[in-house]
Amino acid sequence: MKRLVLFVFVVGMLPFVCLAQEQNPFLAEYDTPFGVPPFDAIQLEHYMPAFKEGIRLHDQEIDAIANNTEAPTFENTIEAMDRSGALLTRVSNVFFNLNSALTNDSMQELAKEIAPLLSKHRDDIRLNEKLFQRVKTLHEQKDALTLSAEQRMLLDEFYKDFVRGGANLDEEKKAELREINEKLSVLTLRFGENVLKENNAFEMVIDDEKDLAGLPEAVISGAAETAQDRGHEGKWVFTLHKPSMIPFLQYSQRRELREKIFKAYINRGNNDNELDNKKILLEIAALRVKRAHLLGYQTHADFVLEENMAKKPEAVYELLNKLWAPALARAKAEAKELQEMIDKEGGGFKLEAWDWWCYAEKVKKAKYDLDEEMLRPFFKLENVREGAFSVATKLYGITFEEVTGIPTYHEDVRVYEVNEADGSHIGLLYVDYFPRESKRGGAWMSAYRSQSKRDGKRVTPVIVNCGNFSKPTGDKPALLSWDEVTTLFHEFGHGLHGLLSNCTYETLSGTNVATDFVELPSQIMENWASEPAVLKWYAVHYETGEAMPDGLIEKIRKAKHFNQGFATTEYLAASFLDMDWHTLERTERLEPLSFEDKCLGEIGLIPEIVTRYRSPYFRHIFAGGYSAGYYSYIWAEVLDADAFQAFKETDLFDRKTAQAFRENILAAGGTEEPMTLYKRFRGAEPKIDALLERRGLN
Repeated sequence: MKRLVLFVFVVGMLPFVCLAQEQNPFLAEYDTPFGVPPFDAIQLEHYMPAFKEGIRLHDQEIDAIANNTEAPTFENTIEAMDRSGALLTRVSNVFFNLNSALTNDSMQELAKEIAPLLSKHRDDIRLNEKLFQRVKTLHEQKDALTLSAEQRMLLDEFYKDFVRGGANLDEEKKAELREINEKLSVLTLRFGENVLKENNAFEMVIDDEKDLAGLPEAVISGAAETAQDRGHEGKWVFTLHKPSMIPFLQYSQRRELREKIFKAYINRGNNDNELDNKKILLEIAALRVKRAHLLGYQTHADFVLEENMAKKPEAVYELLNKLWAPALARAKAEAKELQEMIDKEGGGFKLEAWDWWCYAEKVKKAKYDLDEEMLRPFFKLENVREGAFSVATKLYGITFEEVTGIPTYHEDVRVYEVNEADGSHIGLLYVDYFPRESKRGGAWMSAYRSQSKRDGKRVTPVIVNCGNFSKPTGDKPALLSWDEVTTLFHEFGHGLHGLLSNCTYETLSGTNVATDFVELPSQIMENWASEPAVLKWYAVHYETGEAMPDGLIEKIRKAKHFNQGFATTEYLAASFLDMDWHTLERTERLEPLSFEDKCLGEIGLIPEIVTRYRSPYFRHIFAGGYSAGYYSYIWAEVLDADAFQAFKETDLFDRKTAQAFRENILAAGGTEEPMTLYKRFRGAEPKIDALLERRGLN
């Protein structure tokens, strides 16, 4: 039986009572190196008591702020709110990170119980009339207050959060909003869980060696290991995890099998079974429309974009349309080239979506004497990671040193201490790069602890980069594809945004910025990955230790625009689809796939290309934070292409330029408007020219 301990502690001048379970690691200070979560001590049964206690304590803090008899000040209201909820933040960071990276059925069921509790708790704060009046009073007085730029931004953010959270609604509409938010909190969870389960459920078992024709030896070896892990001894198994699926699509000579795995991938969430997402996504879209109207917005996109750089749906469509015409023209030309290759080989069939990857590799080989398997031996994962670290060291003077004896949540995870050049501690970076059934697809960055300043001292960040990269097979180390290389650099850029944050308030620190600004630090890092001087550092043959030869680097350079029509078109199609879903003003009598077909038909997407995400598995917008925001990657690419020019105009590692980028972008978080920060770094607003040139669309 667990013994309960009752104790009192003080935050500022306010006493609080906390009921702690002695054996619950969340309810005490972490007794670990650098104060990281004690993953080895955390059990499933610890979460719910910690969530409930975190909510109870946060409620007490909020009540104390709202009922303070003193006149509202920035310190006793806004700053106090930013500082509140420490326990709830701590348990949330662990639970939701692990629910993405190391989940199971029990954890997913628990998430469905926790989601409505948190939805209610958030609404209790946003709809607290006394609290809102204090914030509103300060907001009306802000020009008379002596506030720093960061403090003004924090005040603005809290005020907008209340208004956008329904603080100005009458009681009947507030109740309606609560119901909508609670439903959405559960539906979005279910959507993501269904995609993960569909992803894991599929396996293509091959028992005839002839069906492996065309596949590289490493791919075959990996499929044999997967088969053994899944109980298919002596066979080969391919899954929908990209390190398994993509090489199969690129190299398999069995067209009917390419079709089988491709169709399984694009029909996730669309199989009319218990994991089908069509009704769920329609309900999510309908609830978002309803909430937007309740809050006085024409559409959900109008509601979302108000907080982004784009501001209005029209601005997003303008950018997408500007890029769509040249991208589609290039994609059509590429499709023609692929069809010519099919005809040249005597294929006797019309190019289909499941043929694109295969024939793109063949055309690239014919035109540039280059294919993916020529590059992989030079991209050992550990070397690529060290290459990314070296770029950051060269730019910012920071260092990375692996630390052991520190709690992690899985054997694949590695931890690095990040220090300034003078040895002072910046933070920790966890890296978790390999796929598993308990991890959602894709790649992402998150935080177990965000940077802030308390009582003049820096609270150091604990950041994580997750991926689903190619694993070691047989006696070979993990050898990455070029796409995986750029993804590793991309997520590392997000990691630097979290690590190098230098803000006072956690609400504004790190990646807490506008959605269409957050991709700038990540995407600019991708530029260094392909620079010849940087490739020489990390692109080292895993067997011979020789650096990538100049001839191969030159082939990469010449092929840099290859297949850009396809890549840009499939991405833009998904961005149009997202915007079309979220500029709806009503959803009655909509059928999801018919709506999707209409959307893609109107922009003229060719049948040989499938949108990067179809609606039933579009996690970014129906289970993530990118609804009416998937365009952000291309919006930020305008910024990053222009920003990288600042380095090209001086030097790849110009310390003055790097310091300006660090101070104005990475360290600044959301402390000022994004364009203000960008112009302070670059001296002017970005132009689209550099992006068009990079993608070969000019």
